[in-house]
Amino acid sequence: MSGPRKSPLKKRLLWPLEAAGALTVYGLMRLLPIDAASALGATVMARVGPMLRLQKVARTNLQRAFPEKDGAEIERILDGMWRNLGRTAGEFAHIGTLRREMDRRVEIIGAEHALAAMGDGGPAIYVSGHIANWELMLLAAAHVGLVMDGVYRAPDNPLIASLYDKRKSHPDAELFPKGSAGARGVMDALKRGRPLGLLIDQKMNDGIEARFFGRRAMTTPAFAQLARRFDCPIVAVRIERLEGVRFRVTAYEGVTVPRDGKPADDVAATVQRFNDLLESWIRERPEQWLWVHRRWPKGE
Repeated sequence: MSGPRKSPLKKRLLWPLEAAGALTVYGLMRLLPIDAASALGATVMARVGPMLRLQKVARTNLQRAFPEKDGAEIERILDGMWRNLGRTAGEFAHIGTLRREMDRRVEIIGAEHALAAMGDGGPAIYVSGHIANWELMLLAAAHVGLVMDGVYRAPDNPLIASLYDKRKSHPDAELFPKGSAGARGVMDALKRGRPLGLLIDQKMNDGIEARFFGRRAMTTPAFAQLARRFDCPIVAVRIERLEGVRFRVTAYEGVTVPRDGKPADDVAATVQRFNDLLESWIRERPEQWLWVHRRWPKGE
């Protein structure tokens, strides 16, 4: 999440310190086995997370999404969210381990749907959210023979950009930064028939209005617009943390954007369809979603 804009002087002073801290933590996590790194991340974030200002954002979001839940249940979900986030951070240092141990750690369901979407030579678009360990969408795809490109938000601090290079699920996969240059890369990749993975659950101020947990939520329409433009299927991919560093990744049958009316209406209907699907997943395992994001407008 973006904080207050730093002045050039503050950037020069803080960025090296931030980078040193991030790289040190990454290095320490790398020294541990993946299960220990994941568990340590959970323990640390369970203690540190509630002291952050983002705790208030997450609590407010939960209270709005689940008005029927009492305070104790909200706090339980908050604790689970921080633990999941800490585990995900610890596991980030072990992308290679996850890649090598997919058969042991990840149950993959619906691989046939993921592959069928590319059956005519592609392209296809795969969507998920910031749930459980969201890095697994691209890793699971590569494991079943689907080299999927992705889109990411480049770090504000360029000194930690090297960490982002370690996210690649396969040597032939491409990662496009958000922005105009990345958008051009995405368009070119889709023209070449490549699969694209997107996370579609965060607020996008210049997106379109849809409903999410019964409230107005500005949502990216890009995945639906691209699918309509390239006449390609959209495949929903659910990621669940089962226990520790064990997961289930489920790919659903691909759907196409309807062509029942105006393009904007068809896109809006598709966006709402996938918002509803993501909401249903989050309601089942609310502690595994990233509630710290300012998803809804103030007052909603």
